[in-house]
Order: sequence, then C-alpha cells, then structure tokens
Amino acid sequence: MKALNNVQAGTLGGTLVSVWSSFDWSDMMNTAVMAVVGATVSYLTSRLLEGRRRNRRR
Repeated sequence: MKALNNVQAGTLGGTLVSVWSSFDWSDMMNTAVMAVVGATVSYLTSRLLEGRRRNRRR
C-alpha cells in the first residue's frame, strides 16, 4: 500500500475530525437502545406466534 503524502494525510485527518465532532452521542445511544428494544419485541412476538401455531396443529 502506498503511503499518504502530507496533503492526503491532512485532508483525511480533517475529514475524520469534522465527522467525529458532528455526531450527537446522545442520539446515537437512544437509537441503539431503541434498536435493542425493537429486536427484542420482534423476537418475542415471533416466538409467541410460533407457539400458537404449534398449539393449533395438535
């Protein structure tokens, strides 16, 4: 892999710093928590429906 020259390294560093500072970490945590809750509800609902389907077949 070719090494970065000073201009490329500076551009990459500036881009990363500007992107890093634009994140709102509280919103990201809220999104992560909501994703976990949604996945859990989806999993439990599918298990519940699967159990009901098995009971109807008997």
